[in-house]
Amino acid sequence: MTTTTEKPRRNGVDTATLFATLDAVKGQNEIAKFQFRASNTWQTGTHSRSTASGFFGAMQELRHESDTVLDFDHPAVLVGTDKGPTPVEYLLHAIAACLTAGIANIAAARGVELTKVTSTVEGDIDLLGILGLSDGSVRNGYEQIRVSLAVEGDADDETLRGIVAQSRRRSAVYDVLANPTSVVIDVVTG
Repeated sequence: MTTTTEKPRRNGVDTATLFATLDAVKGQNEIAKFQFRASNTWQTGTHSRSTASGFFGAMQELRHESDTVLDFDHPAVLVGTDKGPTPVEYLLHAIAACLTAGIANIAAARGVELTKVTSTVEGDIDLLGILGLSDGSVRNGYEQIRVSLAVEGDADDETLRGIVAQSRRRSAVYDVLANPTSVVIDVVTG
């Protein structure tokens, strides 16, 4: 007879591995240094395709279980062919996914069983900035992003709100959007 030992999971999170990872990073901070990568190739017009496959983390080169391929484009009203969302729309997906992952991890670590986490994200953008039709007072990016989260679980409202607040504080995507990030562009021609 074969028996398998299931790792304890809460909200789909392997909590033993989560805590072991925290302990490992506390003991050796270099493990925490990660570099994520994406490659992008222009297709035609405003349509481009990005691939994410390999990354550096835990002091080694790693690969995702499978490559992720994303198409980006502009809608026809913005001279595109609508082969995918605009690049700036992916930021909305990224903040929602990052907050949701954080909520699941933090709830699991605190022993809270979640039953629902959904979000709606809206971003307001004024094209006068992107199109160069502003006197400089209109920014190119979002003027504001609003995230509405619905969270349910076996904890009281205050505890659930605390989990969301902690997720926001630890969200890499929130941090990138809310704080200036150095972006270095290197151009190779020919």
